[in-house]
Amino acid sequence: MNKENNELKNLIEVTKKKEKQKKEKINKKWLILVISVAFITSFILSLISELTIPNISLWLGIIIMLIFIFTGIIFDIIGVSVTTADEKVFHSMASRKVIGASFAVKLKKNADKVSSFCCDVISDVCGIISGAVAATIATILIKQFNFNSLLTSVTIASIVAALTIGGKAIGKTIAINKGNIILYEFAKFIANFTKK
Repeated sequence: MNKENNELKNLIEVTKKKEKQKKEKINKKWLILVISVAFITSFILSLISELTIPNISLWLGIIIMLIFIFTGIIFDIIGVSVTTADEKVFHSMASRKVIGASFAVKLKKNADKVSSFCCDVISDVCGIISGAVAATIATILIKQFNFNSLLTSVTIASIVAALTIGGKAIGKTIAINKGNIILYEFAKFIANFTKK
């Protein structure tokens, strides 16, 4: 027991030393930017969904719901990949002038911000919108087929939750195992739009 306590104390001391070395204040500009982007993105997508979703057909609603679910999963994978990727690999690639490698280094250096944006802003907004679409799909099914409202709503919500949670669980495993590849492909894709 004493050995475990000593190990825990050592771990706490090492962590405190690292925190002192990397003493960074919370970047207020970044925090304001994330909150602003989250608000604006949610507002625009929610407005569009409120104006268009009530008038969609059942099949179009299902397609839109699946698009938002899979978009959320993809951005969650990117967010996790950025945090798990090995920066050294990209420094090596950047020294050989590989397209996208220097951008991958930039993303990796800002892993906390990129991960927060992908996982907490885009992925969560997609989750909110897919939930709104799911509610519309449930309403359509209840009206068109006279299904039980409670059972239909709960079933649709459960399907959306299962697809989202299951997809993100599978995605996280892929992101952890193939983080370097995913970050490189994402950086290469983004680099095409940032060239001058």
